[in-house]
Amino acid sequence: MYKDILVHIPTERPIRPVIDGSISLAAGLNAHLDAVAVGYVATSAAYIMEGGAAVAAVFEMERESAVERAEAALAVFKSKAMNAGISYTCHPLGAMPGDAVGLLGEMARLHDLSIVLQPDPAQGSLDNDVPGEILFQAGGPVLFLPYTFHGAFKAKRIGICWDGSRLAARAMRDASPFLARAEEIVIIAINETDMVPEEVSTRNLARHLGRRGLSTRTVNLSAARSDIQPTMLSLAADENLDLLIMGGYGHSRLQERFLGGVTRAMLEAMTVLTLMSH
Repeated sequence: MYKDILVHIPTERPIRPVIDGSISLAAGLNAHLDAVAVGYVATSAAYIMEGGAAVAAVFEMERESAVERAEAALAVFKSKAMNAGISYTCHPLGAMPGDAVGLLGEMARLHDLSIVLQPDPAQGSLDNDVPGEILFQAGGPVLFLPYTFHGAFKAKRIGICWDGSRLAARAMRDASPFLARAEEIVIIAINETDMVPEEVSTRNLARHLGRRGLSTRTVNLSAARSDIQPTMLSLAADENLDLLIMGGYGHSRLQERFLGGVTRAMLEAMTVLTLMSH
């Protein structure tokens, strides 16, 4: 069960989707919610003036201003959380971007679930880098809320995006608290005949979930590789799904993060709540 949840509240992007989604989810699960916001210190702040003391003074002024921006974002969250009567803690941070994503990743490791806002490529914001970084660093499930999301969280109809991989299995297990409460579970497989070994077939997945008391049905589709993500979202719309569960693919190269093609496309165009695990 998710009892200790982390939510990232952006300081440079709309905050209503993650505030509404995280508070309603925490209330429904009777969970504690840690809200963290980061005001970003300009990386050039330490180079404005020469001399150790002068540099330290300028940097501290920048950091204090950054913390104030974080506190302003969290003030909105705090008001909503108090009204909802949930258990919560606010964590305002002021840090340079590189340090901030590391801190957030570390915080996520000691939470059952992390909640983030879908990145928006149309907005040049440092907050766009945080969701993917938390996915790589958390070591657990990350719930992505579309930036078009509004209203209360619900996950009555769930789709499991299944390709038989380790990451898909990890995401399926990480989503157990949601699956246990679902009214309908749809197993979604694309190009299963070509891509999924028999031992981890959708039939065996359905049998495994059935032994956990979960009823499922399976939808098998075919699609070109470039069409996998839009095919999944189209099915999610047709099935009126509230939540998709999928592995979060990608790797690190010289400390740079590279998302897999389907994962990247999903983050760019998601229209439904999506839980990913890496």
